[in-house]
Amino acid sequence: MILEYTSEMKNRLKRVEGQVRGVQKMMDEDKDCKDVVYQLSAARSAIDRAMAYIVAENLEECIREQMENGGDTSQYVQEAIELLGKSR
Repeated sequence: MILEYTSEMKNRLKRVEGQVRGVQKMMDEDKDCKDVVYQLSAARSAIDRAMAYIVAENLEECIREQMENGGDTSQYVQEAIELLGKSR
């Protein structure tokens, strides 16, 4: 099953894109290293949250579909866990 990427998912990435642009601007303005690293950390955290959100939405849809068809859902849960693990 292929997940439909919602506007909410895309908006999360647009916010990350804005954060990264902000970091680039900070670098251009020779801002303090500590401030740049804090902002990079915030962007990474936002990316992690976006990935978790996408995986969760996909998992929910897959499980719902499997349950409607009387199938086993454990495979989808395991795949989601592995996918999130690989993202770290």
